[in-house]
Amino acid sequence: MKIIPTFCLFSLAISSLATSPGGAKDLAISQFNVPGYGDWKTTGTAFDSGPARGEMLPKLEIENAPDDAVASSEMEGDKPTGTLTSPPFKIARKYIAFRIGGGDYEHDTCLDLLVDGRVVKSATGWRSDRLVPTSWEVSRWQGQKAQIQIRDAAMGDWGHVNVDDIVQTDSPERLPVATGPLYHEALRPQFHFTARQWTMDRLNPGMQQEGWVNDLNGLIYYDGEYHLFAQRWAKCWIHAVSRDLVHWTELPPAFWEEQAGSGDQSGTCVIDYDNTSGLASDKKNPAMIAFYPRWDNRSQCIAYSLDHGRSWTHYAKNPVLVHTERDPKVFWYAPGKHWVMMLYGDGQYHILTSTNLLSWQDEHHPIKDSFECPDFFQLPIDGDHRRMQWVLIQGNGNYSIGTFNGTEFKEETGRRPCDIGPNFYATQSWHNTDTGDGRRIQTAWMRGSDFPDMPFNQQISFPCELTLHSTSDGLRIFRKPIAEIGLLHQPPDTWTNRTLKADQTLPLEPAGRLFHLKADVDLAEGAKLVFMIRGIPVVFTPSSVECGGHSAKTIETVQSVEMLVDVASLEVFVNDGEISLTRFILPKENGLALKAENGAANIKSLAIYPLNAAWPATE
Repeated sequence: MKIIPTFCLFSLAISSLATSPGGAKDLAISQFNVPGYGDWKTTGTAFDSGPARGEMLPKLEIENAPDDAVASSEMEGDKPTGTLTSPPFKIARKYIAFRIGGGDYEHDTCLDLLVDGRVVKSATGWRSDRLVPTSWEVSRWQGQKAQIQIRDAAMGDWGHVNVDDIVQTDSPERLPVATGPLYHEALRPQFHFTARQWTMDRLNPGMQQEGWVNDLNGLIYYDGEYHLFAQRWAKCWIHAVSRDLVHWTELPPAFWEEQAGSGDQSGTCVIDYDNTSGLASDKKNPAMIAFYPRWDNRSQCIAYSLDHGRSWTHYAKNPVLVHTERDPKVFWYAPGKHWVMMLYGDGQYHILTSTNLLSWQDEHHPIKDSFECPDFFQLPIDGDHRRMQWVLIQGNGNYSIGTFNGTEFKEETGRRPCDIGPNFYATQSWHNTDTGDGRRIQTAWMRGSDFPDMPFNQQISFPCELTLHSTSDGLRIFRKPIAEIGLLHQPPDTWTNRTLKADQTLPLEPAGRLFHLKADVDLAEGAKLVFMIRGIPVVFTPSSVECGGHSAKTIETVQSVEMLVDVASLEVFVNDGEISLTRFILPKENGLALKAENGAANIKSLAIYPLNAAWPATE
């Protein structure tokens, strides 16, 4: 590390600037309007040439720089890397505002706010060198010492960052996207997992997507903790942990792409109990190993953790496999004493095996007509562990049942949907639960959950237990909410033995917006029972369910109904999980109601549990 000589005292004297409407003067952190960077410290070479000024600005295509001087890592092109860090200063205003442009590589071409040496806010450009006004709300750290760090760790295309006009203010030019306290924003789901925060969308370049979540990855149970990993635009694996699958703590991202633009896509986690990989020092502290492909969809790589997933190391000899596929699903096949990997590519799943997780061979038994993100495991038939069957679930939620000998899967059934809803994708289940209670618990990315003007986007379906049942139409997967939903229950409103005549309505007026509804029903032939859930009709006949144009026939007569209602989702379960329907909703009204149509409906029992939020009351 070196210190660039001081040319003047502008940089962190925190001089007074304009006065905000509230009367408090803005405090300049730096305007970069003199040669050099004053007493800011640099590492590497990216910022050695000093601020971009004068004729360099149009040469670098930098626009919208009010001071005609910009902290730039682009002076010598995209290849140099390094950091530029301010001296400590005290946070004394509600916002820190700045202008930013350049690459969109989270973690690698970014402006960071550090408090106690930890990154608490971050922003990037959006592949444009026009500087965009941006701000962070920082009042929670008021009075604390902080630093600004501009980071360039990228060497490829758009491997640079440009920043200007960093200032503390109570009235920024552009307010950050924020609608309420963290986890309690107006549209934040209250018992479905969503990522911690989002401070950017594609229509607002210059800000960073932190609260985006897409494909689920590497769901694993280990030593009493359920680990949830998921993609964030293939730039990192976000990471959350829970001991009950209801209350989640989001940790910092598990690991980032190895270098800017290389990508880390969907994959798997395993626990290498026997240290077959040699990545742990002994078997007492086994490695948690994550498999993922890079953007090229050829390089299968690993990262590993020796501290229960809290810190991660990229394997020095990545990739461990070069194979034109992606979405690796890896698991231990005990009868053969080897590891198995399923890879998706060319419309099929390829099966590979390994004894050490580091070298792999193709068994040349592909599963044709397949679709992305495989999940593969065994389930007992009707709970009888002497009769086990293998279940293959594809990324689109379709499943099939068959046999597996360690190298080849033979499908013995057709393919059927796990869920008939429109927002059920890239589903995965927690592996290694045989070291816990043994349940097979599944969740899915509710793709298409777009939350307007919120600091987060997308959500994850509520965890459901999967069981395999014999029915009059063959083996079927049933999925129903895990029993832990009861941890959120408030005292229910209940009804028993209520018969609704045709066109009769039963008003349901529980308090709140979050509900768990359970009902046992008996419908007359030809009758319909319509649940109005916050303005959304869910229609049942004696042999079907329909909601929003998505419907399915039941095998047995409709007897039981269960629903989970969150701020922005509706999940419906029929006949103890024979059919499930997962749907994103943005309701325009509150309230519940029940109506019979075309015939009588007997409500044997109905319980509506208002639910507490799973998130903490305060952050």
